[in-house]
Amino acid sequence: MKNAALSELFEQMADIMEIIGEDRFRINSYRRIARIISDMPTDIEILLATDRLAKVPGIGKSSLAKIEEFFKTGSITAHQELLARIPPHLLELLTIPGMGPKGVKAVYERLNVTSVAELKSAIQTGRLAELPGFGEKKAAAIARGIEFLEKSTGRIRLDQALEAAHMVTECLWDIPRIERIQPAGSLRRRAETIGDVDILVSARKAKARAKGAPEQIIQSFTTAPFIREVLAAGQTKGSAVVETLTCPVQVDVRVVSPDSFGAAAQYFTGSKEHNVRLREIAIKAKLKLNEYGLFKGDKKVAGPVEEEIYQKLGLDYIDPLLREDRGEVEAAKEHALPELIDLADIKGDFHAHTLASDGSCEPSELAEAARALDYKYICIADHSRSSAIANGLSPKRLAAQIKQIRKLNDKLKGITVLAGSEVDILADGSLDFDDKLLADLDFVIASIHSGLASPREKVTTRTLKAMDNPYVNCIAHPSGRLLGQREAMDIDMPAVIQHAAQTHTALEVNANPYRLDLKDTHCKIAIEANVKLAIGTDAHSAQGLGLMPFGVATAARGWATKADVLNTLTGRQLKAWVKAKRTK
Repeated sequence: MKNAALSELFEQMADIMEIIGEDRFRINSYRRIARIISDMPTDIEILLATDRLAKVPGIGKSSLAKIEEFFKTGSITAHQELLARIPPHLLELLTIPGMGPKGVKAVYERLNVTSVAELKSAIQTGRLAELPGFGEKKAAAIARGIEFLEKSTGRIRLDQALEAAHMVTECLWDIPRIERIQPAGSLRRRAETIGDVDILVSARKAKARAKGAPEQIIQSFTTAPFIREVLAAGQTKGSAVVETLTCPVQVDVRVVSPDSFGAAAQYFTGSKEHNVRLREIAIKAKLKLNEYGLFKGDKKVAGPVEEEIYQKLGLDYIDPLLREDRGEVEAAKEHALPELIDLADIKGDFHAHTLASDGSCEPSELAEAARALDYKYICIADHSRSSAIANGLSPKRLAAQIKQIRKLNDKLKGITVLAGSEVDILADGSLDFDDKLLADLDFVIASIHSGLASPREKVTTRTLKAMDNPYVNCIAHPSGRLLGQREAMDIDMPAVIQHAAQTHTALEVNANPYRLDLKDTHCKIAIEANVKLAIGTDAHSAQGLGLMPFGVATAARGWATKADVLNTLTGRQLKAWVKAKRTK
């Protein structure tokens, strides 16, 4: 689980080098290494110990030496030397939406701004707007970014919460008396951001009655080596700040009686709104529902098993992913809950990048990784020429890649590589490639990467026009948001969804935990409009394909079934689906 920390460290070195004006080749090299490490599903320390890390494409001798140094000493000398060359709070500016390394370099060198407070002052006095390359609009956007950052403080990404939960549950399973462990709260519901992590623990009945058993469980948690600060430590509950490799996370552990474990799982999973609805039903039935069980008078009628709570209330069991009071209670009454999309239903991935643009491996390597996941197809969707920073492909390079993929498919068995592209939607709504070239592709996704802060009408019109193209099959990360870093575009999503339905265009659910875009509520609106969802990992390495569960959970939170998701189609069905728009 040290992958994220190492990835962030290499990314930070690249940021510092860009701020102080180091060689562009070295900067890009560090960013690529950061991406490779971030996408690895296997603990990098295990790969290093088994001599497999040196064989990973993109990890050279120099980067390998730095990784080895990190595991030996806990730091990297080159990183420490770079940090010493800049003011201590300068890197905080990079957390502001709209402020990249170039912007930080400009305000540092020309305005002597070294902190967020000083940047706010520069905005208020008008100095930032007067700086070449900024102006009033950009200064206002950065001000909004600072406000957005201040509002989002305390929320963490889903992957960060899962990292903390994994650390704690691994620790708890080492305790012999533990029988059940259940993460709860927004983490169990797979919400896009998490406030704190709730974990329920139950001990075996025989030992649970032993004097001091719950206290010993809490003590084992609060004294674990990864604990940064203990906030509370009672008889049955412990609350502490866990020091993960990416950020501190508050984790609450509760020891629950086996007789109440189901009720506690329901209660602490929430959401608050969902629980209110259940309590209303219980009250009408002259029952009482709380974290200890469902009671009729003094008699407990349900408690050990979560499903029984719903059954006794006259409801079908509601999957935790749906517990947001968005109609799930009514559907449970009418036996009309959807059979949610599951990871096992996925037959392919529509969004993967290779070495040709900003990925880290060849199409053949992605194909092998996809086959290992039992996929039937994978779409190579490298960036187009306008994404220069991502080494986007020119028409000539894309044409050559299409030929390469066709030859690769002649050799492959059990998996098909689709020739695709992530084509930039230009300012006027036109596409980076002409229709003749797009017609040679098996699957085309279109996306906006520039001008995200443009007015609502402009970004919406760009997207709608792109969907009018008969060769565009999917709009990637439709809102353009980055959780905790960049706000979504001010785009008219209902209009986008309506036009997607009219033009036979899918909308992507980007599975990267930084994006999760479409968000769950927009997924539900899209499904109700009969728009297909296409889940894409946006993988930049073979390991990045492992992000698919995040996308599946987000789609499921939007009530997606197997029939709503393009990835569940067979290769033949997918080909027919693509053809339907082209021949309309």
